Amino acid sequence: MLVNLGKLSDAAKSADDIAIIDCIDAALPRIYTHGDIDRLADACARGLLRKGLPRGASIALMSLNRAEFIIAYLGIMRAGMVAVPVNYKVAADTLALILDDCKAQLAFVDAPRAALLPPGVAAQRLDDEPAWQAFLDEGPFDTVVPAPDDCAMILYTSGSTGRPKGVQLSHGGQLWTLRSRLATRASFLGERFIVAAPLFHMNALASVKFALAGHASVVLLPQFETLQFIDAIGRHGVTWVTSVPTMMAMVVKEKEALSRIDTSKVHYVRMGSASASASLYDAVKQAFPNASLAGGYGTTEAGPIVFGPVPGKSLPGGGGLGWPLPGVEVRLVDSQEQDVGADDEGELWMRTPANMLGYLNLPEKTAQVLTPDNWYKSGDVFRRDAEGCYYFVGRADDMFNCGGENIYPGEVEQVISRIPEVMQTCVVPVRDEMKGQKPVAFVVRHAGKELSEQQVKEFVLANAPAYQHPRRVYFVDALPLAPTNKVDRKALMNLAEQG
Repeated sequence: MLVNLGKLSDAAKSADDIAIIDCIDAALPRIYTHGDIDRLADACARGLLRKGLPRGASIALMSLNRAEFIIAYLGIMRAGMVAVPVNYKVAADTLALILDDCKAQLAFVDAPRAALLPPGVAAQRLDDEPAWQAFLDEGPFDTVVPAPDDCAMILYTSGSTGRPKGVQLSHGGQLWTLRSRLATRASFLGERFIVAAPLFHMNALASVKFALAGHASVVLLPQFETLQFIDAIGRHGVTWVTSVPTMMAMVVKEKEALSRIDTSKVHYVRMGSASASASLYDAVKQAFPNASLAGGYGTTEAGPIVFGPVPGKSLPGGGGLGWPLPGVEVRLVDSQEQDVGADDEGELWMRTPANMLGYLNLPEKTAQVLTPDNWYKSGDVFRRDAEGCYYFVGRADDMFNCGGENIYPGEVEQVISRIPEVMQTCVVPVRDEMKGQKPVAFVVRHAGKELSEQQVKEFVLANAPAYQHPRRVYFVDALPLAPTNKVDRKALMNLAEQG
C-alpha cells in the first residue's frame, strides 16, 4: 500500500529490472535499476537528516533532467520533507521570490543552476560526483509515514497572470492519481516511457512516478531536442511517448530521422497540456502506426488527468476530451456560478482527491479558486454535448474583446486546425484603435503543403463568426516554446505587435 509519494517501489517485483535510462550523456547513457533507485533514495533521505534538516522543510530542485533529480525528489519526501521542483528559466527576481516564498532550506542543483541561486540558499550539487557521493548516506531507512493531507510537494504556477503561486499537493491526493492510472490495466511491466519535458512540470513528474510505481522504465532526456528525442525512441525501444503537441509537431516534421528508427514498438502516444489539431493527430499516427493516441486535460491544482474514454464510449472527433474519470466530479458554471446546460459554455469546476491543499502563503488567492467544499475553479471554459462529452473552449485569461465580442483563442484555433494543410496554429490578440483588440494567427503548415493567408481568412469566415477571423496570418516553421514546452503565447504576441 502506497502511503508516501517518495516510496513507489514494489518489493514484490524484481529489484534488478531497469527503472531509468539517464541520457544526460546520450552517447553513454547511465542505467539505474529499481533497486538502485530505491537504495539511493533512502541514502538521500538519510543524507538530508544527517544535515539536521527538520521534517516539513522545503527542499528545492533546480537541474536539467537527470537520475539524481529523481532520486533527490523521492528522498526528500521519504524523509518527511517537501519537494519543490523550480522552473529555473524564470527571471532572477522571480526565482528569488519563489525560493523565499517556500523558505527553501537547501537546493539540489547542477552547475549552471547553482550560479542562479540567490545568496543565503545552501546548494547541493547533483552533477558533481564526489560531492553527491559524500552527501549520500547509504543504509536502511524507515520511510516517514505521512498523514494523507500532509504536503508532499509544491509546484509553482508559471506566473503568466501575476506572481507565481505555490501549489501545495498532498501525499494522499497524488497517490490517488497514481492508483487511478495504474488501475487502467493489469500490468505495466516491460513498458518503456520517454520523458523530455522538464521535471519542474507536473506532466513530466507524473509520467516518471507512474512508470516507477508500475515497475516500468523511463528513458530520461536532459531536455527536449527533436533529433535526440527521435533517436532515443529508436535506440532504447520506447513503447510510451509522453509529450505535448508542440513537441510532436516538431517530431513529425523530421521524416528522415524517423525513417532511420523502428517506430513499431511505440503503442501509445500521449500529447497532454494543450489541445492538438486533427491533422497533427493524423501526422503522429502516420509516424507511429502501431500507437494509440490520446490527448489530455489536467491542472496542477486538481490533478493531471480529468477526462477520458469510458466503457462503451470512444472519444469523438472535433476535440472531444471524453467524460469525467472515476473519482472526478465536474461542473460547468456561468458568471453567476449557476450550472449551465448541454452545449452551453461555462467555467469548469473540479473536485477530485488530488485537489491542492491551497496556494502557499496566499489565503486570499486560495479562497478565490477553492470553495469551502473543495471545488476548484479552473478558469478554463468548456462545453458539454448531449452525450456528456467535454470540449475545451479556451482559457478565460486568454479571452480578449474585439469590437464588443468576446473571443477565446482556442475556438479560433480549432477552426483553423480543420484546414487540411495546417499542422498547428496559435491565435493571439494585437491592439487595434477601432476594435480594442483583434485576432492574428500563427500557422505551421504541413511539410510541402501550400496555403495562403487569404485562404485561412476565407475558411474562418465561412466556418465561424466573422469577428473571429484573423486579421493577419503569419506562417512559421515552428511555434516557439515556453519553458514547459507549451506554446509561448507571450512571445507570439510580441511578434504580432511588431507586425
